[in-house]
Amino acid sequence: MKKHNDALLVSRAALLGDRNAFGRLVEAYQSPIRRFFYNLTKGDEELSKDLAQDTFVKAWLHIGSFRAAATFSTWLFRIAYRVFYDDVRAKRPIAQTDVVNTKQPTTIAVSGKDFEIDFKEALRLLNEYEQAAMLLFYIEDQTVTNIARILQCPIGTVKSHLHRGKEKMTPYFEHYA
Repeated sequence: MKKHNDALLVSRAALLGDRNAFGRLVEAYQSPIRRFFYNLTKGDEELSKDLAQDTFVKAWLHIGSFRAAATFSTWLFRIAYRVFYDDVRAKRPIAQTDVVNTKQPTTIAVSGKDFEIDFKEALRLLNEYEQAAMLLFYIEDQTVTNIARILQCPIGTVKSHLHRGKEKMTPYFEHYA
């Protein structure tokens, strides 16, 4: 039903310029987009908010170009990833040693056991493509096909990013076993 509702809201926003319809889309996707940025920026809340705002501005400006070849969420996450990538390119590469010490660890089920780990700490082991793939797959529940659309790369490349990400993060997880 959500897919149908999104299509209706996108249609109203694109065809009628209905800001209320677009506002409902923003409400529905604001938290996932901010969470995506929060994890990619290693906990920089202000930057996450700014990037999310830029994402929704771009989505509003280009809502007429949405063609439903993918779901609205995939299209929106693609815009979000571009906004993040443009921001990184404009500033500097994210150093692999940047670590944010958060107070709230994330609980993840690994091999049937629950481990309380700091997922953001483990992400520092990955490059930006692996980070994005892992976040989209494990945190945002995106499919490999959707991730390929968002990152604009082949499905096999997404699978490789996920595989390498798991390999790099496994020693960190094993440390807490």
